[in-house]
Parts: sequence; C-alpha cells; structure tokens
Amino acid sequence: MTVRDVIPPATPAPGHEGSVVISVDAMGGDRGPAAVVAGMAESASKNPEIRFIVHGDEAELRRLVGRRKDLAGRCDIRHAGGVVSMDDKPSQIVRKGDGTSMWSAIESVKTGEAGAAVSCGNTGALMALSMLRLRKLPGVNRPAIACLWPSLNPQGFNIMLDVGADIRADAHDLLQYALMGASYARNGLGLTRPRVGLLNVGTEEHKGRAELKQAQDMLASAADAGQFEYMGFVEGGDLPSARVDVIVTDGFTGNIALKTGEGTAKLVGTLLKDAFANSIMSKFAAVLAMTSLKRLQKRIDPRRVNGGIFLGLNGTVIKSHGSADATGVSAAIKLAFQLAKSGFQDRLAARVAQGAAASVTTGPQNEAAS
Repeated sequence: MTVRDVIPPATPAPGHEGSVVISVDAMGGDRGPAAVVAGMAESASKNPEIRFIVHGDEAELRRLVGRRKDLAGRCDIRHAGGVVSMDDKPSQIVRKGDGTSMWSAIESVKTGEAGAAVSCGNTGALMALSMLRLRKLPGVNRPAIACLWPSLNPQGFNIMLDVGADIRADAHDLLQYALMGASYARNGLGLTRPRVGLLNVGTEEHKGRAELKQAQDMLASAADAGQFEYMGFVEGGDLPSARVDVIVTDGFTGNIALKTGEGTAKLVGTLLKDAFANSIMSKFAAVLAMTSLKRLQKRIDPRRVNGGIFLGLNGTVIKSHGSADATGVSAAIKLAFQLAKSGFQDRLAARVAQGAAASVTTGPQNEAAS
C-alpha cells in the first residue's frame, strides 16, 4: 500500500483546471538544475495532470526545459538569480534569501499558485524560509520532517520523524512529533490506530536522557486522545521492523539514522552485484534470480522513497535529498503531487495542532480521527 492508495482525490490546485501545480527550486541540489529538470520530465511523462512553476536562472532553465518534450507547455519559468548553497547558514538566508530560487519556490505556495514546493537544497535554510514565509500552524512549536522507511509491516513502510528539521527536541516536541506521525500514518498509510515508538539506546525504562523519560510518560498519557498505541522505547534495529508504525526521535538522531540506512542500502546493492559477478556460476545464478533481484533493488532503493515532508506549516513543502538524481527528484515530486492534490498536509497538520493544544490546555480528550 502506498500514499496514493489511501489519499482521496480533491480539488485541483488553483488556476489550472484539471491539473496540480508543483513549485520546484531547480538550483539547490548537488547535481544542479539538469538533474532537477530531468526529474520533472520523468514525472511529467507519467502524470498528465502535473504542471510546474520552476525557479532559477531563466536562461539555463529555458535551455534545459526546451530539450524535454514532456515538459512542453507545462512549465512556468520564474527567474531567480540567487542560489542557496549547502554551506549557507539558515540565519543568513532568512535575512538575505529574497531573490533566491528557494525563496521564490516557497513564495508560490504562499500565494496559492502552487499546491506544494519541492527543493533539493540546504535543509536548514529550507526550513527557516518555510517557517518565515508560510508560518507554523497554531499549536506547533517545532515543525518536523517525516520520512518513509522501508519496513516489514504490511504497509511496506514505517514513518520516522524528525529526520533533520531541528537537532533539538524537548519532551513536548517529541509528543507533538508523535501526534503528527500518528496522524500521517492514519491518513497516509491507512492505519486506524498506529503503533508509536520512541527511539532510545535501549528498551528498558531506566535508559536514556531525561527528556526521553519525560516524553515516555507524556506519550503514554496522550495515546488515547491521539488515537495511537504507544509501544514504549524502541532501538535502532526496530526502524525497519514490524514492531511499530511510527518512530519518534529528535532531528539529530533521525538524520543520522536516515543517512546510515541509505548508505547501508547502497552497500547491500553493491555487495550483491559483486557477489553475482564473482564467477560464471554466480552470473548464471544471477540470471535465474533476476526478477527477485530487481524486486529487491526497487524495494531498498533510497531514491524511490526520496522526499521528507515538512509537517506543521501553513503549506506543503517537500525536502528532497541534496544528492538526488532524476529518479530521486521524480519520487519527491510524485509525493508532492499526491499531497497537493488531496490537501493532505494542511488537513493533517491542522488536526495535529488541535490535538497538541488540547493535550496541553485541557488534558486528555478523545480526539476525532484525522
């Protein structure tokens, strides 16, 4: 089951009857605008409903877009001379970001021209500009980035958050992450009562930092009101397991775990390739197992689940990996399209914000399912 299977259809993005408009920052990724435009073309070839507002150097983008017949008549190019680099500090971008492709991409969401924004750029800067231009929803202290993690669960994925929006998280932030993650799991994975775990160095109650122990009590108390099943502490080995559906952690730990998992997936793919190329017999075995190997490769390919969702903002923003190639960019755009078409994130974040506020001001209440 995928996000597409459970998100209902909704009204198209404003201004384009029968289509959904995605705003794309073309300049922020490690591979440059060529990879971003290639990903846009890949998405456009598979989805006739999608249109783009693409932001960056106009001359270069016109040249790149002009080479892609699938993008003909489906791109509105907006010139933005500035580029947010991976080395730029978020505080600097907040003061001087006006005129950059990242700023321009977010602005299209703010004005309602686009249903979602996608950027491969600097995560800290993207979050800072998103909060500046879109603002946080009421009741949300720190927005989070949620990602899909391949797992042994029937739905095929677990949700983990935060994976890099903010390296800090106190107990109340972790509670908000649990509420957001549970609501995402209900809407995105079709789970009536998601199982939530809190990432720690062990499952024993006496282990972990003070804020984790405090969050443990808060999550247990909020489980009924938030309509999730709290499973207690989980360890790193539980991330791809069937023990939980949602893993809650701070952005520092989550980002390291995410990149470690991606690196491991690439290592497994390389080792399998080397092993099957070792001898004539192993090459023959590879031919016999080709269908299964391709299925495994697709399942663990981190590019195909590329795209972290910023939860808790007045708008939909998708953070693609900085090193994403065309396949990775296309996956992030596909996710943005699905969310924009349904209005999913606004509905999700609003419900979570209400639930978080209720849990603090009035105590546990029976929150309606998002």
